[in-house]
Amino acid sequence: MQGDRLKIGVLALQGAVSEHMDSLQKCGAAAVAVRKTSDFAGLDGLIIPGGESTTIGRLSCLYGFREGILAMAAQRKPIWGTCAGLILLAREVENQEPILSLMSITVRRNAFGRQRESFEAELEIPVLGEEPFCGVFIRAPLILSVGEGVKILATFQGQIVAARERNLLATSFHPELTEDLRMHKYFLNMAL
Repeated sequence: MQGDRLKIGVLALQGAVSEHMDSLQKCGAAAVAVRKTSDFAGLDGLIIPGGESTTIGRLSCLYGFREGILAMAAQRKPIWGTCAGLILLAREVENQEPILSLMSITVRRNAFGRQRESFEAELEIPVLGEEPFCGVFIRAPLILSVGEGVKILATFQGQIVAARERNLLATSFHPELTEDLRMHKYFLNMAL
């Protein structure tokens, strides 16, 4: 998209919407808060932020966002799920029906504990370079297993916390809550 700014939507139902939008804008992208189904028009990619996965899933189905997300996936536009967004993308979720069932991963909700057990950890993410990335984990899910064609991008204590399958990106942690823009830049490169 030479000369044009990438237009990336952030599903604005819950979670760190403004933080994702700020990070995208710092990377030079045009960020759009997706608050109604018509906001999907013309997007080059979509971020599904954290929050409560059951609530986001219910609202997505109720107000037609699910169809918009599935249409973007069918067009092979990049979609990134952070924390609860990762749960929404998963094909299998422990003790819960999958919501979008797009990505060949199996996940466990709240795998790292409750809100008070939130933590930060230095992660090695080779696709971002040699410098460690600060992962912010808040009631974070865990990727238990990945299907064929899914590339594991990062692990923490031997557990999968970031993965990519074609146009789909999933992180257990919250890159939008740091000043490090490398994960957002990586996602934007998926949209080029």
